This record gives sequence, structure tokens and C-alpha cells, in this order.
Amino acid sequence: MTSVNPSTTETAGPVVASSPAPLPAAQAPTPAPQAPAQAEMSQRLAIGLSGMLLASLLAIVNEQVTALAMTDVRGALSIGHDDGSWLTVLFEAANVSTMIFAPWFGITFTLKRFTIGAVVASMLFAFLCPFSPNLSTFYVLRVLQGVAGGCLPPMLIIVALRYLPPKIKLYGLAGYALTATFGPTIGTPLAALWTEYVSWKMAFWQTVPFGLLSCVAIQYGLPQDAVKLERFRSFNWVGLFTGGPGVAMLVMGLLQGDRLDWLNSTFVCVMLFGGTLLFIAFLVNEWYQPVPFFKLQLLYRRNFSHGLSTLVGAVMLLVGVAVIPAQFLAMVHTYRPLQTAPLALLVAIPLLITLPLTAALLNMRRIDSRWIMALGLSLVATTCILGSFMTSEWVRENFYWLQSLQIVAQPMVIVAILMGVTTGLPPTEGPFASAMFNSLKAFTGVAATALIEGLGTAREHFHSSMLVDHLGNNALIASQSIDAAHGLGELAHRIHEQAVVLTSADLYRVMAVIAVAVLLLVPVLPVRIYPPWCTTPPSNR
Repeated sequence: MTSVNPSTTETAGPVVASSPAPLPAAQAPTPAPQAPAQAEMSQRLAIGLSGMLLASLLAIVNEQVTALAMTDVRGALSIGHDDGSWLTVLFEAANVSTMIFAPWFGITFTLKRFTIGAVVASMLFAFLCPFSPNLSTFYVLRVLQGVAGGCLPPMLIIVALRYLPPKIKLYGLAGYALTATFGPTIGTPLAALWTEYVSWKMAFWQTVPFGLLSCVAIQYGLPQDAVKLERFRSFNWVGLFTGGPGVAMLVMGLLQGDRLDWLNSTFVCVMLFGGTLLFIAFLVNEWYQPVPFFKLQLLYRRNFSHGLSTLVGAVMLLVGVAVIPAQFLAMVHTYRPLQTAPLALLVAIPLLITLPLTAALLNMRRIDSRWIMALGLSLVATTCILGSFMTSEWVRENFYWLQSLQIVAQPMVIVAILMGVTTGLPPTEGPFASAMFNSLKAFTGVAATALIEGLGTAREHFHSSMLVDHLGNNALIASQSIDAAHGLGELAHRIHEQAVVLTSADLYRVMAVIAVAVLLLVPVLPVRIYPPWCTTPPSNR
């Protein structure tokens, strides 16, 4: 890996020139203004930033819990599977598309006011969801809930770049990493708690107490800026009406693809092809737009472009290593969220320790973040390779040692990505980076879900057909299997079980390939960077 002086890569360093000749007194230059002293973290500001972290984490947890509890919600409200699927799809479409524009509105209405408004709206719509008089109203509330939730995660990166001193900036980014690692993982235990022991309504109402707490912390701790309504004079209307619908259509097409048989469905074709055309128009507009939502010129920065490309693979891996064991246990051993909750807690709770420890490691001048990222990706690849040897006898305990590798691997990958993306970014470019990073992260999560569902269905059908053909070509074995199983029903169950095992192993192999592909980018694309507090590279001794 190439080590490059950061003063020549991420930011332009000072140029040393020879001393000029003395100037006449009338032309003597004015003294250069001194660089402002680095802001210190006050207790009040720390409370405000904690409120922002809680608000962002709350949005991610609410998204995961409502998705996992949707089976109980549909049952309680007598909603069929097909109609109920839209309760998640509409939420995700609104959530992902909103993240594109949230930073612009956050700067316009001030981070403090906009975030509090989004939290209050999220609490209100979540509280009203269980009281929906009909399905159409429920759809509307889920869309509004998705819009409110999509406004929150992008704000966290903006305030971290703006307010955190260099010495602790990586710890703030580790806090943001909770929304990508701890937040999705803790959703399973919470969904199990509410649906099994309290009420399905708590899947929505859980946002209220924590939302109120985050509003109080933000109101008290964050500085108050002036509203900048004059920004509407140069509002990017073309970007709004191409990017928003384009991303929403893509999300709906991806999430409904497996249920509607992908390109055999006219709806899915319209959503995917129409959304792609609109999003291409959005990107072209953003390139030439003087006040864009996405500042695509940031991709010229090698570490920024590497961070986004690695983010795609990392999010797919995070979704895969969480979903594959849960689906396997549910389909083979009929586990409910309550039974898979210990597996999720095994990863979630230690992340509260390993995330800040990883930030402390990367905050050391001698540590190369590229090696840390490579080590994390190697551990994820190891998890996937070992998981591909699963059998039908595996139960929850067999995944404990496998998933424990994620406790170390996930922080190494995510914090290193955040460090590469944000190092050298001035606070003025924070909103653009936040919009691109969060939108891509959320959309990749949707794409990963669609990939696992679509590929899983195709491979399960393939393995089922191969197993049936194998039995059909061996009449004696088939006859003995039917006698031993006391009927065709039991034999069909055993075939389905084995098909699920083989499918899960295939999905693990796909995740391993993704991990290796992302790993191969590490020695090629990024350049060496140093912690935010470092102004010069260490001396070569």
C-alpha cells in the first residue's frame, strides 16, 4: 500500500518559497490573520451531540423494529400479506428518497430546528399508526413516518464535522457507526420484547420517550443558527422532481420484485427502468447544478470515492451476515424473533465497547486505516466462508462463534470507511457528503435485501428441483424415504429443509465473494490518511 503525505493528497499543504525582497513602507503587507483556535468540547455541546446521536439511532431502530414486527401488526389488524407488504415498501421508499434532500433543508432551517421538527413528526406519525381507521390511512402514515425518519441520520454527520474537535472527531464518527451496526442489530431483541411480552403497538410507540429525550438534549445543547430562507431562491427543483421519484421507484421495484416475479411483472419493470432513467437525469442535473443536493465533484477525491464504493459492499455484508442466520433458523427450526434475539444481542452489546476502541486505535498516528479496514473485511469473509459449511443440524448456538467475529470486524470496516470519507472535508462540504453517504447506505440496504430475497428464492427453487430429480431417478431410495418418513408430506418437508440449507450456504458464498472483491480495492484505490488531529505525517525513523 502506498503511503502518501496527506498534505499532498487530501488537502493542499503550505508552499515554502524564498524570502521576497523588502517592500517599501507604503506597500508593507498586513499581518496574516492567525488561525482560529480549535473549538473545545463543552459539556453543553456534548449533550446536544448526544441528542443528535439518539435521534439518528432512534430512526434506524424504529425502521428495523417495525419491519420485524410487521407480521404481528398484520395479524392484529387483519391485513393480508400482499397488502401488508406495502406498509414496509412505502416506508422504505419515502425514507431513502428523503435522505437526498434532508441536508439541504437542515442547513436552510438550521440543524437544530429541522432535527427537532423531524423527531416530533416521527413521534406523532408513529403514535397514530396503530389508530389507523383503514389501510389507506395506514399507508399514508407510513409514508409520512418514512419521510420524518429519513431526515434524521444525515444530520449526525453534518454536526460531527461542524462541531467536533479534531482530537475526538473519530469518536463522533464511531457514534455515527452505531446507526449502521448497533441500530439494525438491536432491532431484533426489541421487536421480540414488544411483540411477545407487551404489545405490537409498542413497535411504533417506542419512539415517543426516546424522541422526547433527544429533543430536550438537542434544544439545550446545540447552538442556534439563523434561518436561511433566501436559499430557496436557488432551489434545485429539477433535482427534487427527478431524484426523489427516481429513488422511490427503484426502492419499490426492488422490494416488490421477489413477490411479483421481477421482470415478469409490468409494475416492477416500470419501477426499475423508469426509476433508473429519472435517477440518471438527476445525476446529470447535479453535475451542472450550481447548488446541488449531490456534489458529484467530491468523487475526484480518491478516498471519498473509495469510501462510497466500499460502503456498498460493507452494507451488503452487514445485511447478509444478519439476515442469513435469522432466515435459516426461522425456516428450518421455526424460530421467532424471541429465539433469535440472543444471537443479535451477542453482536449488538459488545459493539458499544469495540466501536470506541476501534476509534481510539485509528486515532493513533502510526496506525494505517487501510490495514484496519482490510483486517475487518478479512474477518467478514472468514465468517461467510465458515458459514457456507452449515448443515440442517445447526441451531442458534452454532452461530455464536461465527457471529462473534462481527464484534471486531464491523467496527473496523465502518469506522475506517467514515474516516476515509470525512478526512479533509471542510464543514461546508459536510451536507453534500452526508447526503451522498446516507442515501447510498440506505439504498444499498434495500438492494441487499432484494438480492438476498431474489437470489434466495431462485436458488431454493433450483435446489428443490435437483433434490426431487435425484429422488425420482432413484426409485428405491425414494420408496424407502417415503416409508421412513410416513408419508409424502414429511418427505416434502425434508426436501424443503435441505433446500433451505443449501440456499443459505450459497448466500454465504455470495457474501464471501463480495467481501473479497471489496478487500481487493484496499491496496489499489485509497491513499494513506492520518487522524484528523494530525497536521503532518510522522517522522521516518
